[in-house]
Amino acid sequence: MSQYLKVKDSLLAEPKTWLITGVAGFIGSNLLQELLQLNQTVVGADNFSTGYDFNLTAVKKKVTKKQWSRFVFNKGDISKIKFCKLICKDVDYVLHQAALGSVPRSLKNPLKTNNSNITGFLSMLVAARDSNVKNFVYAASSSTYGDHKALPKREDRIGNPLSPYAITKYVNELYAEIFFKSYDFNSIGLRYFNVFGKRQSPNGAYAAVIPKWLSSIANSEPVQINGDGSTSRDFCYVDNAVQANILAACTTSKKALNQIYNVALGDKTTLNDLYKIIVQEVSKHKAIDKISPKYQDFRDGDVKHSQADISKAKNLLGYRPTHKIRPGIRELVLWYLN
Repeated sequence: MSQYLKVKDSLLAEPKTWLITGVAGFIGSNLLQELLQLNQTVVGADNFSTGYDFNLTAVKKKVTKKQWSRFVFNKGDISKIKFCKLICKDVDYVLHQAALGSVPRSLKNPLKTNNSNITGFLSMLVAARDSNVKNFVYAASSSTYGDHKALPKREDRIGNPLSPYAITKYVNELYAEIFFKSYDFNSIGLRYFNVFGKRQSPNGAYAAVIPKWLSSIANSEPVQINGDGSTSRDFCYVDNAVQANILAACTTSKKALNQIYNVALGDKTTLNDLYKIIVQEVSKHKAIDKISPKYQDFRDGDVKHSQADISKAKNLLGYRPTHKIRPGIRELVLWYLN
């Protein structure tokens, strides 16, 4: 039996109370669905800056009435310490997903990104510490590796940040480390690598590449590729990220606590190959026009290649990704088209 199955059995036997910040977002709503289906009590928080109420409605349709009754939603801003203390009260575990993502967004508005990702993060840390939360798991980012060129990316080797967003996520890791050293407060950071999946919005200027391309391809619209398409990423299906969060929160190993982990596949896919995969999977379900992608300049603040070493998460958390790139795209296409 996998470590994740053991943890799920344990949670079913002894339910806990969880807080998910950014609960109306893409990853947050997937975490909510998994925890409610495990009969957990969940407190959710969101200010709807990037999350959507319809994500919560979608979760409601996937769970029973009794499971949904275990969910309490709070609308508010995590940069306000009073709000953070309210939502952290009587919580066992925090899954902190709330943040302003996107490198381009941070380049356009670094102050707003800083307020959400640093002030908000610190407010949540203080509130969780004061509420004696057992474990604080937070969404870190592969952007922290910056200009470090070696592949695969290992948690103990980072370079210089390439965007305000990357700086904010690195500062999160530094604050978490200091809170352990200064207050003996436990946390775990998960460096997400290009997470994708159901409920990820294809709309807006800062939409992630996979939902954006999927929407364009399904509607026979042209796709724009930054650079020549040889740029590669370690694309990670959302179910893998959900697994990593719950494993991290529930770990009882002191060695596993107060660490940073890569959350990815340990693989890499070029943008050209990604385009082909999405076209192939969409064309299985509907007729689409074959439109060649349009290539444009490489985007400021991005890295050329990214691939994770996931051995640390495997060894210390028992993390085992269940979805590789094509099966993940396949599930996403079915969700999107339906």
